[in-house]
Amino acid sequence: MRLIGEITPARPLLVVAVAEEAAYLGPELPVLLTGMGKVNASTALAAVLARGPHPSEVVNLGTAGALRPGLTGTTHRIGTVLQHDLDTDLLRTLTGEVFGAPLPLELPDGAGEGLVLATGDLFVAEESAKARLAERAHLVDMEGYAVASAARAAGVPVRLVKHVSDEATQGAAATWRDSVDACAKILADWVREDLGV
Repeated sequence: MRLIGEITPARPLLVVAVAEEAAYLGPELPVLLTGMGKVNASTALAAVLARGPHPSEVVNLGTAGALRPGLTGTTHRIGTVLQHDLDTDLLRTLTGEVFGAPLPLELPDGAGEGLVLATGDLFVAEESAKARLAERAHLVDMEGYAVASAARAAGVPVRLVKHVSDEATQGAAATWRDSVDACAKILADWVREDLGV
């Protein structure tokens, strides 16, 4: 975990998994590098928010794999995020309680419903996993749900913005390595255009 810059109540906090995805973000906004995976993302953000002060919002930027055709190379605000590696139905039958339910996220008026993002501690790179996840989601990543959950628990508004780097199939890791720099530039452009910095 590494916090670059100072969090203030007047500015958003950008939350990014790794330095490669944050390479072109300017110094205007604070950036939290969490490390990859749900545990790293949730503990890093929870620790920073517990210390205070809270930012105006948390904006999770990062790359994602496409579970459906036609999404590679595009940038999306997420409308719903779910955990694909937590068996919510089984846990409900065991305990009668719901753990890890999908989280709907607020979108601007006229933005439609937004895409569904599946988060899990598995780098999806095989067809069978991709096909199974495509029944429930459009994209897959490793941090989005954890960031959204930690921000909500602290009462801080959150949005997830993902640029699709690969097709979540065999060779996805090599594709991600080859495309992450270009993805980072596009995410930095989104920050300048959407957040005005």
